[in-house]
Amino acid sequence: MYLLYDLILLVSSVVLVPYYFLRGLKHGKRRRGVRERLGFYLPGRLDRIKGREVIWVHAVSVGETRAAIPLLKALRRAHPEAAIVVSNITETGRAVAEGIEDIDLAVFFPFDLSWGVRRVLHQVRPKIVIIVETEIWPNFVRIAHEMKVPVVLANGRISDRSFPRYMRGRVVIAPILDKFAAFCMQGELDADRIRRMGAHPERIEVTGNVKFDLQVSAPPVQEVDSLRSRYRLPPGMQVWVAGSTHPGEEEAIADAYRRLCDAGRRLVLILVPRHPERCRDLAKVLAGRGFAVQLRSVVEGRPEELRAAEILLGDTLGEMLRFYAVADVVFVGGSLVPIGGHNVLEASALRKPVIFGPFMHNFREIAAMLLADGAARQIENDADLPGMLEHLLDDPELRQAMGEAGHALLRRNAGATRRTLDVVDRIMEG
Repeated sequence: MYLLYDLILLVSSVVLVPYYFLRGLKHGKRRRGVRERLGFYLPGRLDRIKGREVIWVHAVSVGETRAAIPLLKALRRAHPEAAIVVSNITETGRAVAEGIEDIDLAVFFPFDLSWGVRRVLHQVRPKIVIIVETEIWPNFVRIAHEMKVPVVLANGRISDRSFPRYMRGRVVIAPILDKFAAFCMQGELDADRIRRMGAHPERIEVTGNVKFDLQVSAPPVQEVDSLRSRYRLPPGMQVWVAGSTHPGEEEAIADAYRRLCDAGRRLVLILVPRHPERCRDLAKVLAGRGFAVQLRSVVEGRPEELRAAEILLGDTLGEMLRFYAVADVVFVGGSLVPIGGHNVLEASALRKPVIFGPFMHNFREIAAMLLADGAARQIENDADLPGMLEHLLDDPELRQAMGEAGHALLRRNAGATRRTLDVVDRIMEG
């Protein structure tokens, strides 16, 4: 099976290697990206981790990397002498990882070719590997198991969409799951699903969702005022932040914004695409629809403040929480189109009222909890967006109540990081 898998990957590499080469070139990481994915590191690249106990945390992209931050902080406190390595597949995930103070090294995850994986594991020599959410790489897991490196699935989630596919491939998936040391699952449904996929029941624990352990507090008023000044937001101007947006919903957001501004509302939209490399092209699309667009990367040099009907486009990484901090209302993207939504808890952590669309299957339980507690509002389609925005923007008491409800929800459900760390420590000590 693994030989056939390697052969398929070798054939796929004819496409994958040029693809990642071009992506790396676009992001300024031409040599490092492709080399690291093939298991070749530049001289001195691994010097910081040599001779130290290595804890390797893998988080595929931006969402998983942000979700892993509480766990990374907890690992640093519990193992101050260890070297913490974070791997990513996407360039944006890698950029977020590089900004995390608690880690020692950020690398690209290798292509799952057996020779490349073996080369990487022999160089990094991890004590343990922690895979965030559900990334099942057959060769990586198999070779780590052969080298007696325990692999733990943390914050595990099996979505409605992926579960039928896993079950169809259970005969292949089950032997791979057999090589995991532990499964720390978000909820009982996730635990049941991975058991049905072939995981050993005694290795499965429901530890909760580490996203609830987000260690963020609302900044003081003076800091918010400073951010508003940096973003050139006029005093008293209301701010709508649409975060982690995708094509297909950005047009609906722009149309809703136009309706509100045409009605005379003093409002600025901060639009933050999920993939910031799209910003230049998106700016042209928005300009073609009649909007004045300013890029976050250059707005601080602008002498005049933003006006109503202008759009501030978030083309930088690592500022989502700052954007949310200045918001009166937050819309979380990936939910008006069938992406499945993105992390809605970041806005709640900052006591902000949240709006999302009908497609929240990747965050189904969290969305339901926010709605039940009155911390969020869900719209059925893009036609409902202007009315919902008007309703919230006109009611400051409701906005405050929603924000407080979301923050309280996070506090009540915290603790997944500690429970996950207990599992990791038990395996490391064993």
